[in-house]
Amino acid sequence: MFAIPWLKAGIFLISIISVLYLVYFALYLPYALRPARKWAKQAPRCRFAVLVAARNEQAVIGNLVETLMAQDYPKELYDVIVIPNNCTDDTAGEAHRAGALIMECTEPVRTKGDALRQIIDKLMQQDRYDAICVFDADNLVDPGFLAGMNDAWCAGVPAGQGYRDSKNPQDSMISACYSIYYWMVNRLFSQTRAHVGLSAVVNGSGFMVSMDWLRRHDGWHTVTLTEDIEFTTQCILGGERVAWVPEAKTYDEQPITFAQSWRQRCRWSVGLIQCLRVYGPRLIRDRHCANGQLHARLDQILFLFAPLFQLMYLISLAMTGILGALQIHYAVAPYSDVLYEPLMSLAMSFVGTVVLAMAVIVLERKPLLNMSKGVLGYWLFVMSWIPINIVALCNPNLEWKAIPHTRSLRMDEMKDTGAMKGVKMEKSR
Repeated sequence: MFAIPWLKAGIFLISIISVLYLVYFALYLPYALRPARKWAKQAPRCRFAVLVAARNEQAVIGNLVETLMAQDYPKELYDVIVIPNNCTDDTAGEAHRAGALIMECTEPVRTKGDALRQIIDKLMQQDRYDAICVFDADNLVDPGFLAGMNDAWCAGVPAGQGYRDSKNPQDSMISACYSIYYWMVNRLFSQTRAHVGLSAVVNGSGFMVSMDWLRRHDGWHTVTLTEDIEFTTQCILGGERVAWVPEAKTYDEQPITFAQSWRQRCRWSVGLIQCLRVYGPRLIRDRHCANGQLHARLDQILFLFAPLFQLMYLISLAMTGILGALQIHYAVAPYSDVLYEPLMSLAMSFVGTVVLAMAVIVLERKPLLNMSKGVLGYWLFVMSWIPINIVALCNPNLEWKAIPHTRSLRMDEMKDTGAMKGVKMEKSR
């Protein structure tokens, strides 16, 4: 009997923390209803080095390079540079035949960050480029991407994240869930943060970094499995923000099986936990930074805390189950009352995720009916992150493993997949 009040107190404390955590993010939701701010159009000035780190990407690299070579941007102002690493196929040959330059790494490469560091160090020795743009080999890139990033660069931003869309949202329930997830990141995180002067989040591909920023920070230096989140955190620690540039669109291949998804999201969770461990103390330590920087740091800490928040939810459910068992054993509460709370919690989380997924699809003007399997499966997708986070905590030294990319699509073929419905291509200018 003595354990019952302690369990109730613990559940209450976790509930208070969870509510405060969710309320913080809910405060930004009204900004998701506002249209994205657009950057003033500028004449092409920025000289881009377009970087693609690729490992055994022969099946898709040619289509990416094709879209990069077809940019609505002066050809003399950018180079497409593919960085093959640990390849056992003809990735380099395919990229070169499509028009890319090839730069090889001279040191061992374990992660994408390792490849970027080596090539960026070489580029910094030249005075040839003003900024880099980074893509994954499985991407397709909208013709207006570089023009959009040029507008942001001309406005003086040190880094910018473009709109990350999907090229295969209807291949499977998993790819549909991933698509919804990225639309949520675009709309509910990066776009809302841009409206209040906070940093967007770099999410792996389709981003720009100025060479001035890289020189000030002595190049690209990331040590975690999520180099994108780590770079975002480095910007915030430096008092800078990643700009949101939705005019710059990238189409990304999503995993189609749960096994692929599990492997990728394990890496994400390990990387987030690594970032929290490495940068969390630094985000908290400096209490004398400006108010805007303090808000940005708080925002990033709460973002990095996401895996632990999900584990708190699991602990709360477990404590509720133990409490219920004790109440039944000691005849403190009837069986029906004991089941009510955990079942209601699960039901509310299911309804909440379905409503949120539908709202984002509508706001992003995507085909709602075609995404029905993603909407209905999104709750399972989110809940599956709980065991993933447990694995991440138990295996913090997880190694990066490649996920095969086989969805070889050209930009003009995407309309047949439904990926381009509701999307306007950037016009030439």
